[in-house]
Amino acid sequence: MGQHASARDSTAWTVPASETPGVHELVDTNGIRLHTVTAGPPDGDLVVLLHGFPEFWYAWKHQIPALADAGYRVVAPDLRGYNHSDKPDGVAAYHIDELVADVAGLVSAFDHEQAHVVGHDWGGVIAWQTAIDRPDIVDQLAVLNAPHPSAYEREIRRSFDQLLRSWYVLFFQLPVLPEASLRWKDCTVLERILADGPTRPDAFTDTDVTRYKRALGQPGARTAAVNYYRALVRRNAKLTLTAGGVGNRPVTAPTLLIWGVQDDALSLALTEDLDEWVPDCRVERLPAASHWVQFDAPEQVSKLLLSHLP
Repeated sequence: MGQHASARDSTAWTVPASETPGVHELVDTNGIRLHTVTAGPPDGDLVVLLHGFPEFWYAWKHQIPALADAGYRVVAPDLRGYNHSDKPDGVAAYHIDELVADVAGLVSAFDHEQAHVVGHDWGGVIAWQTAIDRPDIVDQLAVLNAPHPSAYEREIRRSFDQLLRSWYVLFFQLPVLPEASLRWKDCTVLERILADGPTRPDAFTDTDVTRYKRALGQPGARTAAVNYYRALVRRNAKLTLTAGGVGNRPVTAPTLLIWGVQDDALSLALTEDLDEWVPDCRVERLPAASHWVQFDAPEQVSKLLLSHLP
């Protein structure tokens, strides 16, 4: 069983406690310590919210209060390597097996055998793989703009369009340069991503951007974030580019896939023909939303999640 405790007073939190929609907690899981924000009644059904790249728990700032108010016990961690969570050294520390084990440890640390697991982007990748590898701990699954691994493998093999969209994955394999690009001119690249990516002009406020910069500026965070991609390619490239792969076992949990159609990095084809791998899957495509779907359509995403969760 993992351990969790209220985080002690700290002026270093990226978002001050007074402006956080929950409580800062530190949780021991899988040999590391994750910083989390928790909200909602302790006896509520557990919902674990997994953020993407280059984010932190704050990616769920709109959904945390909505879910907590509905009676769920919400846990939104900084994934390993991000913001205030531990940042183990080396690419191997960010292999998908370790990331799945982190989720399993979180569920146990909050005294639950199962959780509703929700993920966006990289958090969605982890959520898919958790449902595949550890179906015993996933009650309901919800994924936002992250492809099922076998669907991604399928599109990489057959679609030049998706291959072109995935250029950044190859760029992140380079040494040093990706981290330098993320650091360049006070995280200008991150600022542009948050300014130009969403379809809603005010999706990210100036305060949001400042907090994202501060989170990614934590010592070791940029290298850790890039190491997710390095680990993915080094361990899974052969499986991804040939028949088979890492995700061919079916997802048994009832699944909701929310997809912002205006996603520059991921093709809409990734939402199609999923029955082979996800027999109980409801797909909700939001035509006006981008990859940053929970910021482009925060109320709609919250309503969809609440309609899916029991």
